[in-house]
Amino acid sequence: MSAFNSLWKAYETRDGDSLSAMVVPDSDVVLYGTGADEKRIGSREIRVQFERDWSQSQSASLKFDWHSVSMAGGAALVAADGAAHVKVGGQEVTMPVRATMAFEQRGAKWLVAQMHVSTPASEQSEGESWAPPSR
Repeated sequence: MSAFNSLWKAYETRDGDSLSAMVVPDSDVVLYGTGADEKRIGSREIRVQFERDWSQSQSASLKFDWHSVSMAGGAALVAADGAAHVKVGGQEVTMPVRATMAFEQRGAKWLVAQMHVSTPASEQSEGESWAPPSR
């Protein structure tokens, strides 16, 4: 969880260099976000996504209030629920957020090998598996 929390601290402080150092430098590392175009492959593209987030907001932080960690050898899988607090266009917005991340131990460091961060589908009713089709 230390690596997970450090990643979100670097995101909040908009420290792109530290964030980049927390991601495996492999060409097949993947980030999925909520937006239809938020599929980033490679550490450089992941940084592009974070920089886009920052360019479109005055501040952004993610705070998690639940998490689960599974370990297997040199891999750790984290699932977490929380809230994104974002200031966009001078207006502060809070929305639910979910994250799943695969970390890989490389030397003494735990680095992100895959991540998915998104907001739950607001058009999908609780207890329903599918959202109704839009008209």
